Amino acid sequence: MIPDRSLEVLRAIVQDFIYSNQPVGSKALLDRHPMGVSAATIRNDMALLEEEELIVAPHTSAGRIPTDKGYRLFVDRLGEVKPLSTAEKSAIEGFLSTATDLDDVVERAARQLAQLTNSLALVQYPSLGKSSVRHIELIPLAPQRVLLMLITDSGRIQQTQIEAVGDAEESSVQDLRGRLNGMLVGSTLSDVRQKLGSLPDEFAPGLRVFVQQVVEALQSLVDANRQEKLVVSGSANLVKQGGDFSGDLSAVLEAIEEQVVLLRLLNELQADQHGVALRIGNEIGVDGLSHASLVVTGYENRGTEVAKLGVMGPTRMDYSGNIASVRAVARYLTRILEGNA
Repeated sequence: MIPDRSLEVLRAIVQDFIYSNQPVGSKALLDRHPMGVSAATIRNDMALLEEEELIVAPHTSAGRIPTDKGYRLFVDRLGEVKPLSTAEKSAIEGFLSTATDLDDVVERAARQLAQLTNSLALVQYPSLGKSSVRHIELIPLAPQRVLLMLITDSGRIQQTQIEAVGDAEESSVQDLRGRLNGMLVGSTLSDVRQKLGSLPDEFAPGLRVFVQQVVEALQSLVDANRQEKLVVSGSANLVKQGGDFSGDLSAVLEAIEEQVVLLRLLNELQADQHGVALRIGNEIGVDGLSHASLVVTGYENRGTEVAKLGVMGPTRMDYSGNIASVRAVARYLTRILEGNA
């Protein structure tokens, strides 16, 4: 068992290395963190931490830096998460509250999170299986042209124009709009295709071609939701921190280009301590990300988690600040989605 004072030394080493990006020696540590003991005592504590593989000497200097194991113990024993300032909270709320639709909300959330954390931000779109139809609109634009709009409970608005074949009189359009909303409002997007299957047969022969056009167009809008999407922002932040990735930045950038890999990671992670899921270095389990850390949490709609968001940066990241930022942006996203429901 590691003594409390040695754990306090580890905490100080992690904090100083995160701040300075320089190996931490016993004298410098005591200058910044008076602990009421001698430098020799601190060196003994550091020797114990090194034996436990919590810190390591990067070269022959007297300074030490945390290992992945050291960061993990530091995070696991993190007493409280540093709260966001009033200015930071106001900036998040102001930036997100002026978004015009779901696409804009997700894009803004990613940019805001990248700015708050100086890291790479990842924001996942709400998934198909957890979204439902809020409203369907059919608007005649011309004698043979109709605008179709699909609005989901997550606030996403999709639209397409249909060049009608056959009868598309306004009365027919209104009738079809009413039937579509009666059938589909409240249904999950994954149920739409099945419910629409026999709809054209319910109309007079002269209308069936037009109704089939609308059904196919609506199914195309629904299918567009099937592709899991991820917005990534802040790649420039990683470039600025390139030295923290041991000259392996190109491998990191290649890894984050593989959205399938990132989406799998996000979907696998479940929040635990401090309301986030956190993976450090080799815990991520992805080639190229062995010098990175990932902080992830979910956001909700009507009490159900619909997607994830998070940040990725070097293992030398501000864990407390990043955890607070990720949680705050997730709360605001949840609030916006539930306001749209």
